[in-house]
Amino acid sequence: MTRFVTHPVRPAFAPAAGSPGDPGERARLLVIACGAIARELIEVARLHHLEDVEVTALPAELHNRPRDIPDRVRDRIRAAQGRYDRILVGYADCGTGGLLDRVCDEEGVTRLPGAHCYELFAGRQAFAALQEDEPGTFYLTDYLVRHVDALLFDGLGLDAHPELLPVYFGNYRRVVYLAQTADPDLDARARAAATRLGLAYERRLVGVGELARTLLPVAAVPR
Repeated sequence: MTRFVTHPVRPAFAPAAGSPGDPGERARLLVIACGAIARELIEVARLHHLEDVEVTALPAELHNRPRDIPDRVRDRIRAAQGRYDRILVGYADCGTGGLLDRVCDEEGVTRLPGAHCYELFAGRQAFAALQEDEPGTFYLTDYLVRHVDALLFDGLGLDAHPELLPVYFGNYRRVVYLAQTADPDLDARARAAATRLGLAYERRLVGVGELARTLLPVAAVPR
């Protein structure tokens, strides 16, 4: 799997971030993101010329261990204290049952809105409609499709123990791929994953959804 590091979001010709003691050069905003949406957050920042934003990502494997997310986020917040003007947690609740909100409150930072990244990508109303239409829906995004073997089939042990398939997916009826890009290869891979799961398949091209609307006002706050 990809090893995630901090990505300065600035053009190649711009100066690199300065030392922590040099507020004139340092990035003003750090986004501590889930690895599953870091690529899209970086793309939003680049498209909108947010040159003083940095995105650092935690492993997307935490999708399968949401109880670990709050402590991992807290560690990253504390490691960054004093080096940035503001910190945004690039997670929704993501299955933490409110524990991530507690960390954000205690550390004085904010997070992305909503219950999970699927809601962020689809949009709140559209996601609610998808759920109402079929509650037994398993969602994929570009990142999850790229790493579907590692995160899903190997990550949940389905390759080694196919008898677990009905345990995990017995109540699901379809896969909905919330696509960030119009990529035929990713579409084919998502469709193949749905077939392996024995589920119906649907693709929705949603782009980055509400990420831009969320990130831009935070990044625009003056010094």
